[in-house]
Amino acid sequence: MTKVLIVEDDELLGRGMAEALTENGFDPILVTKGDVALARLRYGAPDVCVLDLMLPGLDGWRLIELARAEGIGTPIVVASARGSEHDRIHALEIGADDYLVKPISMKELVARVRAAARRGHSALPRQDGEALELEELRIDPREVQAYVDGVNAELTPTEFKLLYALALDAGRVVTRDELLQKIWGRRRSFRDRTVDVCVKRLRDKIDRRASRHTFIQTRFGVGYKLDPIAKDSVAEPSQLARGDAGEPES
Repeated sequence: MTKVLIVEDDELLGRGMAEALTENGFDPILVTKGDVALARLRYGAPDVCVLDLMLPGLDGWRLIELARAEGIGTPIVVASARGSEHDRIHALEIGADDYLVKPISMKELVARVRAAARRGHSALPRQDGEALELEELRIDPREVQAYVDGVNAELTPTEFKLLYALALDAGRVVTRDELLQKIWGRRRSFRDRTVDVCVKRLRDKIDRRASRHTFIQTRFGVGYKLDPIAKDSVAEPSQLARGDAGEPES
């Protein structure tokens, strides 16, 4: 059975989540403290983590940062009363995979957890894949990491999966819908900026650090492609400006 770690200090709500997941074939484990949750992520190997942010002691923000810094790739679905755009984007930026705003529908929780479980650890590239090299960018699926001019780009597992997906289709424009389905396992909803936010993080870590090229190019209103373009190219600044802003859909 799929193991789901629920990290929620409201025990009544946590039990409700656990009951809903149990009824749908999952094996939930409820903890109420961040430090206990981190230990479970390290040694209990849950398939999915449902995480509240406002926890006593070690809060959810720090828990995500520590887990990702240690290379823990468990999909994390945040369930929080903090619903501002800033909170949602920040959680995704530091490594969360999905975000639900309380009060939540238990049916939606189950659906999001099921989607996260499908992606799971198996969504990471095969460990025996050959490294891909494009100019000064090296993408190594064996280490689940990328290197720019020989320096570790320190990508999160989700960032790497997005970059690797683009690399496998290098030179072809991959739509936002395709990327959202491949990486996050869900269809795009109205004004869903998940892909754009992750692309912006990749550009900060790769394109801005690269000495000679930009790599992630925008097809306005469609999607993105991995294609090295010299930084002195005339077209490149406008492409980056569009991509960082998060283009409106056509």
